[in-house]
Amino acid sequence: MQYRKLGKSGLKVSALSLGSWVTFGKQVDVGLAKDMIKTAFDLGINFFDNAEGYEAGESEIVMGNAIKDLGLPRDEFCVSSKVFWGGKKPTQLGLSAKHVTDACNAALTRLQVDYLDLYFCHRPDLDTPVEETVRAMHNLVLQGKVIYWGTSEWSAQQIMEAHHVARRDNLTPPTMEQPQYNLFERNRVEDEYRDLYTGVGLGTTVWSPLASGVLTGKYNQGIGSDGRLNLPGYEWLKEMYESEEGQSKIEKTRALSEVAQDIGVPVHHLALAWCLKNPNVSTVILGASRTAQLVDNVKALEAIEKITAEVNERIENIVQNRPDEPVRWELI
Repeated sequence: MQYRKLGKSGLKVSALSLGSWVTFGKQVDVGLAKDMIKTAFDLGINFFDNAEGYEAGESEIVMGNAIKDLGLPRDEFCVSSKVFWGGKKPTQLGLSAKHVTDACNAALTRLQVDYLDLYFCHRPDLDTPVEETVRAMHNLVLQGKVIYWGTSEWSAQQIMEAHHVARRDNLTPPTMEQPQYNLFERNRVEDEYRDLYTGVGLGTTVWSPLASGVLTGKYNQGIGSDGRLNLPGYEWLKEMYESEEGQSKIEKTRALSEVAQDIGVPVHHLALAWCLKNPNVSTVILGASRTAQLVDNVKALEAIEKITAEVNERIENIVQNRPDEPVRWELI
């Protein structure tokens, strides 16, 4: 396993981590979660990602029970939660100081830990002043309930506003961002955030490196009945890939599969290794519904060195989405 610093912080996280979205509490019960987490831990994975919105908290309960039963040393792993979608009541949504605090306490209970290593604002909240959210996070850090806080799918401008407030008011700034990043979704990580890596030391815990399974090649011959696209509640995802744009991505995956075959790796290893080649990626979050799937995905580490400049140019010629020059964001 490789370990990388979470941005400019001193925390080192495994290059590959295990996430629970779609799987824990839906496809994965406590028994399977224990097997997967133990396997991941034995393979060197030290970061497990979760959120209050995953299966309405059930995902955190499954993960918490699994970690407790395994008796993992608390100083050898990191666990996260995210706050935004906690329920349907007005006080259960968004990033108000109340919900940020209540959601943290609830996550600690469900995960059965004394503190969260990473705590994310799951989306920006336009109804709450950023000052209120930053101060709420700062207070949780002072209370020892959160070590590092960050954002997920915030714009560069929104992240910089949080940093400005933190610097102005002597509060704890965000450390990391959790954006989607894969061969089809690149602009935010490679372009919009480009100056934030050196400017404020932004770390990234990227999600959906396989584009919801499309980059595994499982849909190369059609969507069929297997895979995430057919799970109840994820009809929107299936509709997206049945669209013209979605079909284009599947066609590109077929071409990427040929590149992968030429260098002797499966296409999903190519896709994961490509993400890992980016030095601004702190960790790539893996999703898996089976232990064997997790073990196989970790082998993608061996493919990183095979993504040479020549291979990368072949990839670029297929995906045709290299970002333009970045927007410049400065800490004012």
